[in-house]
Amino acid sequence: MRALPLLALTLGACSAPPRAARPGPAPTSDGVVAFATVRAVLQHPRCQNCHADGDTPLQGDEGRVHLQNVLRGPVGLGAVGAECATCHGPANPPDSYGDHIPPGTIEPWRMPPPTRTVAFVGRTPRALCEELKDPERHGGKDLDGLRARLDTPLMTWGWDPGFGRAPIATPRDEFLAAWDAWATAGAPCPE
Repeated sequence: MRALPLLALTLGACSAPPRAARPGPAPTSDGVVAFATVRAVLQHPRCQNCHADGDTPLQGDEGRVHLQNVLRGPVGLGAVGAECATCHGPANPPDSYGDHIPPGTIEPWRMPPPTRTVAFVGRTPRALCEELKDPERHGGKDLDGLRARLDTPLMTWGWDPGFGRAPIATPRDEFLAAWDAWATAGAPCPE
């Protein structure tokens, strides 16, 4: 007779609906894996060309020094008299214009200002990760602020760079999911 209440309690526990698991932060290793995707996108030529070391942007898929002696300038929009918008218009030109025509986007073309340079070229994954997490290098923007920047026309241009340019290979939604997974995991940096 004593076994009946215990059996009823056991059967009741087995038939009770399972408790919903609380989502927690992703394990650090998941964040590091997600950062590998983030790094691959940021170190693609479409991003690196404006996030270069020094005051000269790069161009092309091979990241050669920009022709016409283009310089960052005092605020990142190019040197006086040779601003980025001199050649980079408000949209990509038609494909019929052919190769070697400067691309454009509705958001003004520019490099980061000299006070907030974040270079993607030649950085180890760890160094790039640390730079991204430093709000002082981004005008006070934390990871959420940087994430919002990823939705601007100049950033989305990398997936639609116009005739003759290779777009970023990682699909945009996959990149954004990786960014969010990395940030949610606490933005761990690889060793």
